Amino acid sequence: MSTSETSRYVRLRVDLVLEIDAPAALAEAAVGRIDADEFMPEEERTHARAAVADDSAEALAYLVEPYDLVGTVPGVELVQASWSSEEIEYDPDAMEWDLDDEDGVREDDEEHEPDRS
Repeated sequence: MSTSETSRYVRLRVDLVLEIDAPAALAEAAVGRIDADEFMPEEERTHARAAVADDSAEALAYLVEPYDLVGTVPGVELVQASWSSEEIEYDPDAMEWDLDDEDGVREDDEEHEPDRS
C-alpha cells in the first residue's frame, strides 16, 4: 500500500501511572495554571481552584497538555486530543499493569500465542 493509500491520521494512546508524593505542590502548580488562564471566567476559576485542592487527579488534569507531547515533533499536527485522570488502586505486580503485555500476549507466553484467525 502506498503512502497516498494509507490514512494520514494516527491515534496515539498513552497510558501513564503516576505516584503523587507531594499533593500540596501539585495542587499549588495547578492553581498557578488556573490563575494564569486569562480566558477562564471567574466563577469557573473559583470552582477549579477548589477542585484541584481536593483532588490530585483533577490537579494533574489541569497541568497535562497533550500538545506538549507532540508540538515539536516534525511532520505532525495535533488535530484532536482528549485526556482524563483518575485516582486508582495500583499493584505493580498485577497482570493488568504489565506494560510488556501487548495484544494479550506476554513475552513468556509467545510460544503459546492464541489463535487469531
